[in-house]
Amino acid sequence: MSPAPSIHGDVAAGFGPVADALRRNFTDHGEIGAAVAVYAGEQPLVDLWAGHRDRRREEPWERDTIVPVFSSSKGMAAFTIATAVSRGLLDYEQPVAKYWPEFAANGKDQITVRQLIDHQAGLSGLDRIVKLRELSDRDALGELLAAQKPAWTPGTRHGYHALTLGLYQSELLRRVDPAGRSLGRFFAEEIAAPADADMFIGLPESEPMERVAQLSATKGLDILRYELADIPVRIGAEVYAKRGLSYAALTNPRPGAPARAARREFLEIEWPGMNGVGNARALARVYGAAAGRTGALPISDDVLELLAAADTADDVPADDLVLHTKSRYHLGFRKSRGSFRFGSDKRAYGTTGLGGSFGFADPTTGLGFGYSMNRLGMAILDDVRSRNLRDAVLRCVG
Repeated sequence: MSPAPSIHGDVAAGFGPVADALRRNFTDHGEIGAAVAVYAGEQPLVDLWAGHRDRRREEPWERDTIVPVFSSSKGMAAFTIATAVSRGLLDYEQPVAKYWPEFAANGKDQITVRQLIDHQAGLSGLDRIVKLRELSDRDALGELLAAQKPAWTPGTRHGYHALTLGLYQSELLRRVDPAGRSLGRFFAEEIAAPADADMFIGLPESEPMERVAQLSATKGLDILRYELADIPVRIGAEVYAKRGLSYAALTNPRPGAPARAARREFLEIEWPGMNGVGNARALARVYGAAAGRTGALPISDDVLELLAAADTADDVPADDLVLHTKSRYHLGFRKSRGSFRFGSDKRAYGTTGLGGSFGFADPTTGLGFGYSMNRLGMAILDDVRSRNLRDAVLRCVG
C-alpha cells in the first residue's frame, strides 16, 4: 500500500466521498498524479488534484497541470462535429461524400456522417504507413484518407477507429466550415474558449511544457499489483504478431510509445481524438455545459437531445472488431454497454482515453465528469481508478 497524498482543491457539501475515492486510488491503485472534477452545469461540485506530475515524484501536480488524455479528446471532437450539425453545415444522416466528394472512392459513396463517427465505416486502418510529420500536410493527408478502402462492409459492423477517426473528422469539418478551419482550431475558438476549458487539440507554442505532466507506463511488478486483470491479451497478441484489425488500427499512423506522448513535438501536432492535452476540469466543464444545457456550447438543444438519446440508431452487432469487446457508439461518443457502465442511466455519453482518462455527460443528473492522470493503466475501457471516482459521484447524488 502506498502512502496517502495530500488532496488539494474543493468539494461541495456532500461530495467528500469523491475525495476519499481519489485518496484510495493513490494508496490502493498506484496513482502517481491525478485530478477529478464534477460540474453541475457551470457550478463546480468537485475540483480535486493530488500527487506528482513527474515519474520521480518530485514535482507536485498543480491546479493547472495538463496531461495527454488520448481518446478522451474524441468527445471534444464529437462536440465539434455536433456544432457543425447545429449550424446546418453537416447532417448526421447524409453521406460524407456529399460534403467531401473524393471520399466516395473505393465504394465509400454511401457512408453517412453518423456511420463514420460511430466507427462503422471500416476505416480503422490505413494501407500505407503514415509518419507523424505527414499529419501536418492536410491536403496530402486528405487525399490519402479519401482513397482508403474499407476493411469491412460499411454499416454492418463497428470497430474502433482509434487513430484515424479524428483525421477523417478534421478533413470533413475543413470541407464544410466557411472559414476552412481544422478541427483543432475550430474546437479552440468555438468550444474551449466559450466554456473556459483548459484543453487543446494541437498544443500552442504559448503553452509552456512545464505545465504538462510526464506519463508513466505501468511496468514490472506494478503490472501484477494493479493491472493483471486488465491486460488486453487478444489485442496484445495481434499487435505482437503484426497482423489483424487491432494491429492495423493501433499502430498506424505510428504514435510511438504512449509514455513518450507528453513531448512537445508530439503534442503540437493536431491529431484530433488522439493527442488532446488538458485536465479533468476542462473535461468536466465541457460535459457539464452539455449535460446542464447552460448555453456555453454552440450546440442546439435538439442536437444535445440527440446526443443524450437512450435508444440509439446503433443496430450493428455489439462486438467491436478492433477492441474485441462489446461497445456501443453514438454520434462520436460511447454509451454504457455490458460490463462498462457509467452515468446514472443510458442517456449518459462520453469517451475514455488510453491509460484511464475519462470524461462524460450525465444529462439526467445534469452533471459533467472529468478524470485525468499520468500513470497509464491497461484497461481497454473501464479503468478501476475512474470507476471508483464516478461510483463515488453517483453515491453522492443518490
